[in-house]
Amino acid sequence: MIEPVQLPSPWRDVRLTVVVPTYNEAGNLPTLVERLLALPLPGLKVLVADDNSPDGTGEVADKLAIEHPERIEVVHRPGKEGLGRAYVDGISRALDGGAEYVAQMDADLSHPPEALPGMLGALLSTQAGVVIGSRYVPGGELDENWPLYRRALSGWANLYVHTLLRVRIRDLTAGFKIWRADALRDIGLERVQSNGYSFQVEMHYLATKLGHTILEVPIRFEERRDGDSKMTTATKIESALMPFKLRTRHRHIER
Repeated sequence: MIEPVQLPSPWRDVRLTVVVPTYNEAGNLPTLVERLLALPLPGLKVLVADDNSPDGTGEVADKLAIEHPERIEVVHRPGKEGLGRAYVDGISRALDGGAEYVAQMDADLSHPPEALPGMLGALLSTQAGVVIGSRYVPGGELDENWPLYRRALSGWANLYVHTLLRVRIRDLTAGFKIWRADALRDIGLERVQSNGYSFQVEMHYLATKLGHTILEVPIRFEERRDGDSKMTTATKIESALMPFKLRTRHRHIER
């Protein structure tokens, strides 16, 4: 586990909301929340967007919110509608709640919470609209226990999307990042239609088309601690078709 960067005031006091979509993550969520709230970021809040998880993740989140009423918010969604819809809902609520910066991360402990202060520092010290915790820039790492087929799928997906969309990001499918609130408002979440992991690609594509600087910093990506991957055949098909749709859907968007 890395040691979190100690940011100077007033950087460490900014209003940062971490949006965490969940579906059957009852075993991971308490550990994730504990690590997030231990960070030297007193302005950090956690927004859990749960898709009515049958394993009781929503109830676990409610208990955590009772224990930390000023720092945890729970959104109970009606059912499993996809990662993209959960993120749009959660990020929209974070912006409406006054967040100056919004982070995205998975609930499965694959993304190191301790990297957030350093990522925030990188964002605040540059003109970037978003900072990505990247697996594929120099210094980035993949857990040695990550299955070979997942490595191959991830590498192929990045190459495929790069070829079709010409977006200069090494980790196009990354789900760990911090956005400036004004960049998110400029993108306009109402434009985003992707419903699976291609949500990440669509957000990066829109940010690029609108001229926002995207910065990648290295992280170590861990294999999930508990539960099962949410990657399905339908998700893979959507992700494969999405670059073609994006080129048509957003062809008129430019700064």
